[in-house]
Amino acid sequence: MHTISVILPTLNAARTLDRCLASIRAQVYPRESVEIVLADAGSTDDTLAIAKRYGVDRIVANPLKTGEAGKAAAIEASTGNILALIDSDNIFDDRCYFTKAAALFDDPAIHSAEPMAWTYDPTDTLVNRYCALLGMNDPVSWFLGNYNRYSHLSRSFTGVPVRVAGVTEDAVIVDVDPSRVPTFGANGFMIRRSTLEGLDWKPYYFDIDVFQQAVHAGRGRIGVIKTETRHLFCDSVGQFRRKQARRIRDYFHHAKGNRRTYDYTGVPKLRYIGFVLATLTVVPLIVQSLRGWLNKRDPAWWFHPVACWITLWEYSWGTLRSVYGTKEYDRSEWKQ
Repeated sequence: MHTISVILPTLNAARTLDRCLASIRAQVYPRESVEIVLADAGSTDDTLAIAKRYGVDRIVANPLKTGEAGKAAAIEASTGNILALIDSDNIFDDRCYFTKAAALFDDPAIHSAEPMAWTYDPTDTLVNRYCALLGMNDPVSWFLGNYNRYSHLSRSFTGVPVRVAGVTEDAVIVDVDPSRVPTFGANGFMIRRSTLEGLDWKPYYFDIDVFQQAVHAGRGRIGVIKTETRHLFCDSVGQFRRKQARRIRDYFHHAKGNRRTYDYTGVPKLRYIGFVLATLTVVPLIVQSLRGWLNKRDPAWWFHPVACWITLWEYSWGTLRSVYGTKEYDRSEWKQ
C-alpha cells in the first residue's frame, strides 16, 4: 500500500485550517498510511493549536515564510512515497480522494494525480464561486489557456492540447505535451517522491515549475481524477486584489533570482495581448461573462470584468516595480 505524506504549509491559517484538516482526517484511506507534515512560517493565531488537535504528525519551521518554501521544508521532513501538496484553504468533500489517487499510482507510468474541478457551492462567497465556475484563481490563465481545472466557460479542464492515454471509472489519464504544460501542481496535487529525483525544488517548491520540469524529464503522465476540491480562496474583493499583488511580486522576485523555471514562451504572445485588449475594452469580458452565465447561472460571473481589471492593474504595477528592484510580498501581517 502506498504511504501518503500530506505536505501542508501554513501562516496564520486558523480561518480555514480546521476544515482542511477535518477533511484530510475524514479520508477513508488507512490512517496509518497517511502522515501530515505541516511547515509553519511563524503563525501567531490558533494555527498550531488546531494542528495539534488533529494530531498532525510533524510540525517543522519555515523561516523563508512563503508557501513554496514551506512545501520544500515539509517534503524534506516527510517519509511517504506519495506526496500530497495541499494548501490550508483546501477541503476534500470526496472522502475517497486519497483512495482513488493511490489506485492510479499502482500504474508505474503515472507520475502524478490531481482533482479535475473546484467545488462549486452556491452559498460560498462571490469570489470563490467565480473561481470555481471559471476553473482558476487567475483570469489570465483563461486567456493563456494553461488552466488545469474544469471551467464552466470552456467545459474543459484545460485549454491546451493533451493526449488522452486512457480513461478509468475515476480518472482521465493524460500525457502532457512538453511544449504546452498546464498549471498542474497544487491544491490537492499528488506526485511520487521518486518523480522529484533530479528536479529543482529546494529551497522553494514552485508547483507549476516542478510539474513542468517533470514533464520535460519524461514524467508527464498524470491522472486527472473525476472529483472536486473545495478552495476557500477569497472572502472578499480586497483579498483577491492582495493575492494578485502577492503573486506578481513574488514571481518577479524569484524570477530575477533565477528560481522560477516555468517556461511561458510556448504561449503565443497574442494571448497576452488578448488579455490586455479584452480588459481595456471590457466588451469581450462581458461576452465571456454572458457565456458563462448561460452555461451555469450565477451572478458571480459578472465579477469577471472586475477580476480582470484588478489583475491587469496589479500585474502592470508589479511589472513596473520590478524594473527598479524586486522584493517578496510583505508577509508580516499575512493571514489566510
